[in-house]
Amino acid sequence: MKILLFTLSFLAIVSCKKENAETIQNNSGNDNVTINKSSETLNDSITSIEDIKKEYAAVNNLLSAKQLDSTKFTYNCDEKEGEVILYYENKDLRMVKDFYAEHSHFSSSTKYYVKNNKVFFIFKEETEWNFDEGGTPEKPETKDDINEKRIYVLNDKAIQCLEKNYTIRSKGNNKNPDSVPNKETKYNISDLMKNYNLILKNKDRKGKINCL
Repeated sequence: MKILLFTLSFLAIVSCKKENAETIQNNSGNDNVTINKSSETLNDSITSIEDIKKEYAAVNNLLSAKQLDSTKFTYNCDEKEGEVILYYENKDLRMVKDFYAEHSHFSSSTKYYVKNNKVFFIFKEETEWNFDEGGTPEKPETKDDINEKRIYVLNDKAIQCLEKNYTIRSKGNNKNPDSVPNKETKYNISDLMKNYNLILKNKDRKGKINCL
């Protein structure tokens, strides 16, 4: 009888330890799931300039491979003839390009790179052309003075702005723009973001509209 009671007690202890071990193992598994989900959320967010560079390259690769859908509309406002193109990946907005020409001697192109409905990078290029020295009335020489801004954005604010200026002459012998160094400057993007939000309000418009 004592042997039987001892055996039953021993089995009860083993069973209890097994249940505790399974509970610990299950809780550990839940912790792993939580950690993995947290990691995925972190990987999907943009929190640094390095994150911005990687996401910028990813969007450009999609554009080059023509893997993004697009819609567009045009506008005419205060002598500005413009066109807006919106690029989507699985219905998620990934890039907006706003181009306009003004007074025939000036043009501007602004590209807004987007992830999770937030702008993370802006590339702005402004070109002003004029007649250059040399040439003839029948075949004049021209030059394009170009200003580029590369703006890294977090929470709708610029955290870094790189700027370069260079000239392209029709006569040739031009410096490679890639060899022109960037200079770090400060830039307030409030007007650019205002323009971006106006574009979003008109994104479903078709054909030509007036001002944004």
